[in-house]
Amino acid sequence: MKAMILAAGRGERMRPLTDETPKPLIKIHAKPLIVWHIEKLALLGFSEIVINVAHLGGKIIESLGDGSAWGVSLLYSDERESGALESAGGIIKALPFFENETFLVVNGDIWCDYEFERDFRLGDDLAHLVLVPNPPHNPDGDFGLHKNRVINETTKKFTFSGIGYYSPKLFNALKCTKLPLAPLLREAALQNRVSGQLYEGKWHDIGTPQRLSEAEATSV
Repeated sequence: MKAMILAAGRGERMRPLTDETPKPLIKIHAKPLIVWHIEKLALLGFSEIVINVAHLGGKIIESLGDGSAWGVSLLYSDERESGALESAGGIIKALPFFENETFLVVNGDIWCDYEFERDFRLGDDLAHLVLVPNPPHNPDGDFGLHKNRVINETTKKFTFSGIGYYSPKLFNALKCTKLPLAPLLREAALQNRVSGQLYEGKWHDIGTPQRLSEAEATSV
């Protein structure tokens, strides 16, 4: 299975840090966020990874290179000219890389100890989402979970972790334009074609300087 790291966001809430440093290169425990992902993916057998870039994307490419430092192949989906395409748009632009096979996507601005599954099988589903308990900044959650099926309407919701396994069919016939991912997932959930799991290990969304500090206070 191939993997994608979403790394094109501007990181407005992390300013002024992100005025000079792209968010995925911000360090936690002395290591850039995106490098934590690359090391984990390499350790778990992922050898081909695509990274989308936009804001300060040249710095990401210069810092990471071709991936040989970690024994993987890194390719870049360049959104600098168009501007960041949001999550679904970025995935659609990179779809040819996945060659019609199931693929993993992880947000470049999270820090976690989740073990990515290289051999994950979707079956007839269009996606599988990793959900986490709601953090203080998202108390109402995003999706419900019932018998390992993702649902939209429920009183108890969890937060989407930014980690998911996807079928290219989820994005069939969609144009490469600025497009969020959540509406596609909600529509697929209505069709009962999204599975999910609740992960209760370490997970931090590094969205603000305060959350970065909180994550730094967590042991590795």
